[in-house]
Amino acid sequence: MAFAASEQTDDRSALPVALKVLIAGGFGVGKTTLVGSVSEIRPLSTEEALSAAGTPVDNLTGVERKSTTTVALDFGRITIRDDLTVYLFGTPGQQRFWFMWDELAIGALGAVVLADTRRLASSFPAIDYFERREIPFIIALNCFAGARRYEAEDVRMALDLEPDVPIILCDARSRESAKEVLITLVEHVLAATPEQSVSGIA
Repeated sequence: MAFAASEQTDDRSALPVALKVLIAGGFGVGKTTLVGSVSEIRPLSTEEALSAAGTPVDNLTGVERKSTTTVALDFGRITIRDDLTVYLFGTPGQQRFWFMWDELAIGALGAVVLADTRRLASSFPAIDYFERREIPFIIALNCFAGARRYEAEDVRMALDLEPDVPIILCDARSRESAKEVLITLVEHVLAATPEQSVSGIA
């Protein structure tokens, strides 16, 4: 989902650019919260109450008090400037809804893998998904109250990440913090693919 000016004109500010970004990660890491905190529109959320039917397959370890789950996607939008808009698509965290990921990933510029240091293992499916499909991603460590803080390199080793994958601390409830996460992702994508230049993010 990106639009650029025609090669027949040098006025690259004439046409808008729309970027599609995925917000992924395990169940209960704060994906819905992050989309909601940064979106300039009322976010679309497909959260439903957890039911007894899902008890045999839903892993609530570490998030026992969570009562809802995203069953399709979260959607939000943030305008960086008049001609640059970022569309956010939050993926479902529960394994039984992972079939949605393939549809959501079509046309994505890159992804944010939101992680909880208390449950790092829940990040592996998202990391594996984006690595296999060669979709650029960053790790955003959501700083939950009471969670132990780790050095970025310790997290990199635990998640077996490549040296060039950025790791950033964030507070998913904060608009400014969420915006910094998106800026970090776009800068990472541009560093890897400089020919697809998009300026003015910061």
